[in-house]
Amino acid sequence: MDFATVLHRMRPDLQRVEDRLLEETALEFPLVGDILRTLILAGGKRLRPLLLLLAAKPFRYDLDRLVPAAAGIELLHTASLIHDDSLDGASVRRGQPTLNALFDPSIVIMVGDYMFARSAMLAASTMNPRVLAVFARCLGSICDGQLRELFAARRTDVSLDDYQHRIYGKTASLFAGSAEIGAILAEAPDDQIELLRDFGGAMGMAFQIVDDVLDFRATEDEIGKPAGQDLRQGTVTLPILLFFNGKATTEERAFVEQVIAEGAPDDDALVRALQLIRTSGALEDALDYARRYVEDAKALLAGLPPTEGRDMLAAVADHALTRRL
Repeated sequence: MDFATVLHRMRPDLQRVEDRLLEETALEFPLVGDILRTLILAGGKRLRPLLLLLAAKPFRYDLDRLVPAAAGIELLHTASLIHDDSLDGASVRRGQPTLNALFDPSIVIMVGDYMFARSAMLAASTMNPRVLAVFARCLGSICDGQLRELFAARRTDVSLDDYQHRIYGKTASLFAGSAEIGAILAEAPDDQIELLRDFGGAMGMAFQIVDDVLDFRATEDEIGKPAGQDLRQGTVTLPILLFFNGKATTEERAFVEQVIAEGAPDDDALVRALQLIRTSGALEDALDYARRYVEDAKALLAGLPPTEGRDMLAAVADHALTRRL
């Protein structure tokens, strides 16, 4: 089974989630509501809600119970992107202007906070304490990951362990939480709830590593935001770490370290730094890391009942590796 087949078969259920999301954009401030609606409609393949639904598939699949939680997870993700864009000063996201590009920062932060609140209300509507606990943990992990990134900005002494902790918090924790919540609401056995949480976490790690590779490899049209953004902002990602550790000459490493620590003095310097990393083999090595995470995630699925839902989860894990490459 491939990812396109998964999306086709899950389209009616995902549409239920989409409809619930759009209800949350009915604000008393029409302009902000319209922008949020545009952001939601440009939201891609809904991987996190999809993961939540698919984690429930092998068990008691009750869409009425799952839809509010799936919508809440996607709103939590959207709120985190709003705050992320505000902190980064980003003007484009998913090919659309960000709230940050259109409003005063204080308004942007309040809108993000509102979306966090709405996502929490959706999670609370499940009336399940375990779901609320997972949701709260995800929110804390996202904030932890963002803080780690902020404090590591323009530092060149970032370790692989630092990087893995950061991306687990910022990205993988929400994939893990999505799968865990789906399994909880489907009344899966505890050991399989834990298995699905680990599956989501491994898949989320692969997803973020691929995202970091795409920041070097893809065009702005493909990723919906300026390419090379991590290097511009002095954020050390896995491709940069691998470049520093075995892929660069002493001179090349010193040059890229200076770009990270001090910022590129001009566009030519940024282009040179990007090109050095692109041609070093570091991107291919980073993808090998992502591939191993996907393999680990798929190996976990052997512990689930042999159902169509399990096959769909495997296809989604593969997609985390192959998207836009």
